[in-house]
Amino acid sequence: MANIKSSKKRIKVAETKRLQNKAQKSELSTYTKKFKAAPTAEGYNRVVSLLDKAAQDNVIHANKAARHKSKLAKLVPAA
Repeated sequence: MANIKSSKKRIKVAETKRLQNKAQKSELSTYTKKFKAAPTAEGYNRVVSLLDKAAQDNVIHANKAARHKSKLAKLVPAA
């Protein structure tokens, strides 16, 4: 454990952010699996929204979000 006060604070902040990122990734994964099981336009919009938010928050890389959106777009049924 760190002895310096600011280091102790950074450890707390890092743990908090890690848990937030983990929750966001988990939610993204859950909705992606639901979409793949039953592809709909509404489901696609939800997943794209979550991907964009995750990329904006630097939880995932922007290129990864774009890659996933492109791959999932192929699953959306033609209207």
